[in-house]
Amino acid sequence: MTSIYSARWVLPIVTAPIENGALAITGTKIIAVGLASEIASRFPSARVNDFGQAAILPGLVNAHSHLELTAMRSFLEGDDHDFFTWLRKLTVARMAMTAEDLFLSATCGAIEAARAGITCLGDSSSEAAESVKALREIGLRAIVYQESFGPDPKFAGENVISLRDKLGAVRKLENEIVRAGVSPHAPYTVSGPQLELISRMAIDERLPVMMHAAESKAEREFMLEGTGAFAEGLLRRGIDWQSPGVSTIQYLADCGVLETKPLLAHCINVDDSDIELIKKYDAAIAHCPKSNAKLGHGRAPFTRFIDAGVKVGFGSDSVASNNNCDILEEARFATLLARVSEALPSGRATKTSIRQESTAEPRENLVSSDALTDGRASDMITARDALFAATLGGARALGLDNQIGALSQGMQADLIAVDLSGAHQQPLRDPADALIFSSSGRDVRLTMVAGKEVYRDGSVNAADEDQLRSGLDMVRTKLDSAIS
Repeated sequence: MTSIYSARWVLPIVTAPIENGALAITGTKIIAVGLASEIASRFPSARVNDFGQAAILPGLVNAHSHLELTAMRSFLEGDDHDFFTWLRKLTVARMAMTAEDLFLSATCGAIEAARAGITCLGDSSSEAAESVKALREIGLRAIVYQESFGPDPKFAGENVISLRDKLGAVRKLENEIVRAGVSPHAPYTVSGPQLELISRMAIDERLPVMMHAAESKAEREFMLEGTGAFAEGLLRRGIDWQSPGVSTIQYLADCGVLETKPLLAHCINVDDSDIELIKKYDAAIAHCPKSNAKLGHGRAPFTRFIDAGVKVGFGSDSVASNNNCDILEEARFATLLARVSEALPSGRATKTSIRQESTAEPRENLVSSDALTDGRASDMITARDALFAATLGGARALGLDNQIGALSQGMQADLIAVDLSGAHQQPLRDPADALIFSSSGRDVRLTMVAGKEVYRDGSVNAADEDQLRSGLDMVRTKLDSAIS
């Protein structure tokens, strides 16, 4: 049966916004996009869902999350507001969680994502099987990366065997919309030999790879000089660390990680050479501006990523550091932060990009300006840049852009409807501006994945939210006791 979804605005992302637009869906796929009048005449017997003063657009993509940590929301508050104390606190709490706790926590995280219009996630998990179960329960699309740890090179082979065992359990749970990947956690938690083994396995078995990279100044000190908190931590455990004396990105290239075309989360401390390496290897970046800021790590050069043509999407990271899972809010924060941090000096004359204002294409598909010698972008991030990163950019970062991220014939019917009738959005002139600068996940009215309505008008269809929230509160009480 064919269904039509219409609204004041339809934003296909790959073509110009359509005023009074609609799309037709049969099964899991989009079969037509255009003016509402034309779609209605082509499919006269279709059931029509008209959202009125709203925008229909591709589902938002959260390129980096940790749903299993939802029970740890606000863990970065109080007197322990520093990265290392937070990591220790998080680790102790995580060890207190059972498989049932992890499933419950991930399920509540998936509900939050569905309510915020997120249809697809790149989720990193210490027990990926529980996150896969949770995502399947709610009906969201995802790549779930089974994490691997092990800074001592003596145990690299043993740790990879353990990873294979966990991954085997995860792959038995894969379906059409949720698949498995691997995540060597970070350069300070996984040894070089283990990185090499995991990279080889990922290439041989065609597994998606995600890794935290260039996230903090402490990591940079660890890589370049072999000193600082991470090095001291390894020394206390009797693990000898020999600094490679290169940046994290160069180190990942030397260890073979970049050959897997990985998704790299954060990438705050990167220079032009690092960005060139990321581009050369066709790797991608999950930009997590709110978590980066709250942890005090700084900002990633979002504008430079875009101008370099690197694949980049937005990530919320965990709510233990961010506090919420809202990609529209993430996109607004990223845009404003880029404008402030990368603003041109007053009075500096530059050439600007020649923009095709009728389209929502990314900068790499526009006629670009001459680059500034100091590395700054020649023009500011726009709402359309941000909206692209929140949708098709995230899909590209996850390697799913042949299925999702745009509204066009043959693509999977992963879409959302965002209400634009609120007082906080009026008067409305441009739908992209309204979505990025005036809206949030709270304005989402519909979330659809593969043609199935997951969330609509206040209700997540597959969940008893009251019962789950009660259970989440019990898990949190247990964690608070574990860390007290």
